Amino acid sequence: MKAPPDRPKPKFFDLAVPFFLPIWRRVLTAIVPILWATVELANGESFWALIFFALGVTAIWKFYTADWAAVAAQAEKDARGGG
Repeated sequence: MKAPPDRPKPKFFDLAVPFFLPIWRRVLTAIVPILWATVELANGESFWALIFFALGVTAIWKFYTADWAAVAAQAEKDARGGG
């Protein structure tokens, strides 16, 4: 599916999308990788623990810096058919 020409193309790790408007989805997306990192660390897999911890921290940062009011406004505009 091609992005409409008036909207910028989404980036690879762009988490500021309408799917994440409910807070519980953001919390789960940030906490699950960190919890999995503890499982990996408990099993002695420090490399994978670091990878999953970094994913969780990156998700927290992306969610913290996102403009959720703008995302909600764009989702409302798209729902009304405003393009």
